[in-house]
Amino acid sequence: MLSAAEIQQYQVDGFVLRCGLYAAEEVSGLIRFAQQDADMMARITGRMDTEGNQTKLSLWDDPPQNLFGFFARSQRLVEPATQLLGEEIYHYHSKMMLKEPRTGGAWEWHQDYGYWYNYACLRPAMISCLIALDRADRANGCLQVLPGSQRLGRIDHGKVAGQTGADMERVNVLLEQGPPTYVECEPGDVLFFDCNLLHRSDANRSDRSRWSLICCYNARSNSPYKQVRHSSYQPLEISRDEQMAAALAELVVA
Repeated sequence: MLSAAEIQQYQVDGFVLRCGLYAAEEVSGLIRFAQQDADMMARITGRMDTEGNQTKLSLWDDPPQNLFGFFARSQRLVEPATQLLGEEIYHYHSKMMLKEPRTGGAWEWHQDYGYWYNYACLRPAMISCLIALDRADRANGCLQVLPGSQRLGRIDHGKVAGQTGADMERVNVLLEQGPPTYVECEPGDVLFFDCNLLHRSDANRSDRSRWSLICCYNARSNSPYKQVRHSSYQPLEISRDEQMAAALAELVVA
């Protein structure tokens, strides 16, 4: 459960960081599973930045019946996300973000709802939950956010290099008013952030990877009015910690 102070911070800043939500052995187990999961690897696509670097991602709509699904349906994520949206939620999609050493590209300033609006979701009643799998800092391209920018509403998005990004004329005005916050994380930390929060990341110029699992949720009342992309409402079956523990134990045995 989030505290009243954490909920207020989210409402004001558009994000809240929960440190140590997942234990080191849970995170290392998920990394090991991802490295061995042929389906996840087969789904990988790339996005180029303006310097020609590439960030890889692997995306799926329905939470699978494996360790990825146990994380996406975990009470530790679903309960706070439900608190922050104020109603029943469902799994919209999840993605592994793979920013590799020296080659992982930057992400331009954008809002998640800058994309999701076009997928027939009427309202910004949506949230993203980023689980840090590696240490994230400025050297390896941690997330940057503009606190309070979610209160501006959706900003028009267009093509920026090989990506879709927010209108930089408006973003530059915002940057003149205050610098971004660099969200540095340890493995197992989780950032909950509003779908209209402006965010970006630099290229990974370090010799360390920056992997993260981002689980995205939509309010039940905001289910897409037509099928364009990603999931419509389906009841979310919460995974228990013991299910995750059992899956991790099987990994160790294997």
